[in-house]
Amino acid sequence: MLVLGIESTAHTFGVSVVDANKKKVFSNIMDSFSTEQGGMIPGDVGRHHVGCCQEVIQQALDKAGVKISQIKLISFSQGPGLGNALKVGATAARSLSLIHNIPLVGVNHCIAHLEIGRMLTPAKDPILLYASGANTQVIAFEEGKYRIFGETLDTGIGNFIDTFARYLGLGFPGGPKIEQLAKEGRKNSNFIELPYSIKGMDVAFSGLLTNIRHKISKDMKEGKFTKEDLCYSVQETVFAMLIEVSERAMAHCGKTELVLGGGVACNKRLQKMCDIMCKERSTKSQSCKSFVVENQFNVDNGAMIAWLGYLKFKAEGPQKIEDTAVRPYERTDDVQVAWR
Repeated sequence: MLVLGIESTAHTFGVSVVDANKKKVFSNIMDSFSTEQGGMIPGDVGRHHVGCCQEVIQQALDKAGVKISQIKLISFSQGPGLGNALKVGATAARSLSLIHNIPLVGVNHCIAHLEIGRMLTPAKDPILLYASGANTQVIAFEEGKYRIFGETLDTGIGNFIDTFARYLGLGFPGGPKIEQLAKEGRKNSNFIELPYSIKGMDVAFSGLLTNIRHKISKDMKEGKFTKEDLCYSVQETVFAMLIEVSERAMAHCGKTELVLGGGVACNKRLQKMCDIMCKERSTKSQSCKSFVVENQFNVDNGAMIAWLGYLKFKAEGPQKIEDTAVRPYERTDDVQVAWR
């Protein structure tokens, strides 16, 4: 069964063709909004998606070597996300569905990150550390839903990193640039003590941002440390916070698998820290493992939307057009999981 997945929750407009029966991704095309300075303005992101959507859809079909008439299901990200961005993907999906008489399903973007991890790794019943721009959640399946066992109390880890990058004048997206600078700072081993904010099972980053801004405007200008030192210290601090709450969730839920998902999961240092934590949790009688998919499936992508659409379609059937309004504020635990 060929499924066309359309992702448009934030800065990336992605389209994928997936053979759901064979669990094979035939194409996974993306076009992402970026800037040299500043961050994401929702209106600009929406205009970017409008400008590239038709071309990206056609590229995905061409790379897969199929025609739209061969597609048996269209799936799109219904929420959560930026309203301006979500509407572009939803409109494109509805149009294709109506014109070509193809069943349509809207899915939850956060859950899609988890399900693509279960599709592409050996993980069966994992904890998901979902670390992306607007979302930071520790998720597990319990009692018919994906429950949130810990989350950010203010901003998502990716948005925190991008804001930090803007403070340093690095532009958007800031994650890859911060990661590279942190590698250089690690060589210096000049770790700077920073606020470490965990509240129960939740994390918070706003106080850390305030502290960082002060350090950049004063201490860094006075030559007390370099931007590489600061990137290294910030990355180590916030990732340690994420690992701590993930380990607590594994202990609380009695689970032995951790799956990384979301754009921040592309960070090699975060991946290594997850591996270390799982190895240290392992015993002679119980092995804990950490899993991560390829970067193209960690960042926002159409393949994960297509796969979750297939699972939802099998369990619930297609949606009516009137039920496909976007849901910018939909939470992970709002969704009843009928496919498990």
